[in-house]
Amino acid sequence: MSTVEVSRPKAWLMAARPQTLPAAAAPVIVGSGLAVHDGLFAPLAALAALVGAALIQIGTNFANDYYDAIKGADTDERQGFTRVTQSGLIGADEVRRAMVATFALAILVGTYLVYVGGVPILVIGLASVASGIAYTGGPYPFGYRGLGDLFVFVFFGLVAVTGTYYVQAAALLADPFPLWIPPETVTSEALLASLPIAGLSTAILVVNNVRDLETDRKTGKRTLAVMLGYRWSRIEYAALLALAYLVPPLLLAYGFGVWVLLPLVTLPYAASIARTVATRTSGDALNPALERTGKLLAAYAVLSATGLVLS
Repeated sequence: MSTVEVSRPKAWLMAARPQTLPAAAAPVIVGSGLAVHDGLFAPLAALAALVGAALIQIGTNFANDYYDAIKGADTDERQGFTRVTQSGLIGADEVRRAMVATFALAILVGTYLVYVGGVPILVIGLASVASGIAYTGGPYPFGYRGLGDLFVFVFFGLVAVTGTYYVQAAALLADPFPLWIPPETVTSEALLASLPIAGLSTAILVVNNVRDLETDRKTGKRTLAVMLGYRWSRIEYAALLALAYLVPPLLLAYGFGVWVLLPLVTLPYAASIARTVATRTSGDALNPALERTGKLLAAYAVLSATGLVLS
């Protein structure tokens, strides 16, 4: 895609990658659904968590676009969506400044969450920003060393869902700026509810890395998919989907109402995507599979939150 064909606003939209925003919104939706179920919904804290998560996601996208280009990981052979730095649509310095500005905004929004959630949220917020940069930047970019899947599973799943629940519970149950985690603000139910979001968010990355496996191998970017190869990466994808669909029955057994089984209606859609991932390697097939996995995550999150509320 040439620079003549793309306007500046559209180029910035491409750099922000709005198709990845379900990974930012889904944890907040599920964490808030559980907060409603427990009578701990705090609207302002939930909104701040949503905006902060979206800014961290966009900042991470800018960082990936910038660092992958300057490190030579993005080439013309890449089958994925257009990267604006590598393609010359936006200058590298501009993308880097946008990255810094976006993370700064995330920190600004996070000041309210720190006021509510105290030191635990301060640590989580700074770690999230640092990890967003270190994913492809810095002296040891862990996305280049097979650790990207673990990063997404932890930060966009476990931490994001339980953190969303925590800030709302802390807003109602604790004094401002607690130095440690107040009682009843982090629960085993929140951790269990976070597992499907962790799994499906990581599944998005798996599709991305399976699609880019050959070009990443050539450029020395050792994602987990490069290390595992096609067969085991596909098994990883299937296992992450299986995790998502094992949790609703566990929640039912945990004492929640039958409504927590609502996400199971997305199972046929998930199976359809899994068949594509299991049999195809081209960008023409896997780019739509990537978008469909994002839609699956969004639908699952809404249904999961609805089930928790109705339960």
